[in-house]
Amino acid sequence: MNEQLPLEGFTVGVTAARRADELSTILTRRGATIVTAPAIRIIPLADDTELERVTRQLVADPPQLAVATTGIGFRGWMEAAEGWGLAEDLRSTLASTRLLARGPKAKGAIRAAELREEWSPASESSAEVLDHLLAEGVEGVRVAVQLHGATTEWEPVPDFCEVLRCAGADVVPVPVYRWIPPEDQVPMDRLIESMITAGLDCVTFTSAPAVASMLMRAKETGLLEGVLHALRTRVLPACVGSITAAPLEELGVSTTMPARARLGALARHVAEELPRRANRIHAAGHELSVRGGCVVVDGAVRQLAPAPMALMRALARQPGRVVSRSDLLAALPGGGEDTHAVETGIARLRAGLGAPKVIQTVVKRGYRLAMDPAECVDNNPRPAVGGSVSPGRPPHPAPLAGVW
Repeated sequence: MNEQLPLEGFTVGVTAARRADELSTILTRRGATIVTAPAIRIIPLADDTELERVTRQLVADPPQLAVATTGIGFRGWMEAAEGWGLAEDLRSTLASTRLLARGPKAKGAIRAAELREEWSPASESSAEVLDHLLAEGVEGVRVAVQLHGATTEWEPVPDFCEVLRCAGADVVPVPVYRWIPPEDQVPMDRLIESMITAGLDCVTFTSAPAVASMLMRAKETGLLEGVLHALRTRVLPACVGSITAAPLEELGVSTTMPARARLGALARHVAEELPRRANRIHAAGHELSVRGGCVVVDGAVRQLAPAPMALMRALARQPGRVVSRSDLLAALPGGGEDTHAVETGIARLRAGLGAPKVIQTVVKRGYRLAMDPAECVDNNPRPAVGGSVSPGRPPHPAPLAGVW
């Protein structure tokens, strides 16, 4: 018998614009079902008139100091300047400027351009760069700061440039890799719907702009509160790092992230966290785990049609509680008026689970999960197992993988 992959049975949303295929492939190899919905669209640098304007401005009036924040952003800036016929002018301008790199990737991009950084922090932290500049004093200093995204009400407070201005610097933001919402919003709308209807177990974010764009779309469609409730309770929000997580944390959503802000590390982290947080129900001698698109019964993945899956979710919200036929009818896709649809759906659910006794009929009242005696205390069902606080994170209630 083949060993079960760690993410088998789990459905994971991928919102990345760049390297989405790479992240999806890594997660798929670990058994996940992937739902892709690019949250942002990067404006091509060669077409970015604002970046070209700022570049020409810096060439005409060079800064005394420049900060490179990301490797890909700095390389992209140099490549765009090549297309505008400004590459040598920009390189000469930066060669006469004191260059700071936020981390090793930015440092590598600087050196690839045959330039040299003056200083780079060991922590790869913008805060440490800011502390360094404030310690040496920036009053009256013209500082160019390479940015990497537009700001919105949900992105981290753009205080780096503002703090420098307050310290007396003449700050010139360089808007590399600005973003706008995707042209086709249908995939994002479907992702949002899946979050609210418990069709997802986890959604991954690789940039703060992606978080902001998803929240903006949810607000536009009147679904923001539903999305936030899902992320706070049953859908695991996995972020590549703390900067990406900041917009959600500000809204009271407890996120999870790997120790290193890398794509591969994010995929491994998801593969560790989802199984650990998965809900588990013990009923009629079987162990069940209700997930985004299936039910795992005694370790075997059971794919269910939409109607039986909807009934299973309704029964699993309060394991062991009786759910009336009318409530189950309302839970069916499209609803309806004929309770016979519930009886048909329950029959299909029992067959799909391969464990008919898991669903118990309560005469004249409805149906419930046949919880094992050990799962009940004084006739009150125990809550499903799952959820914990990530190491080093604030003690917010952690979301559960699955639906409750």
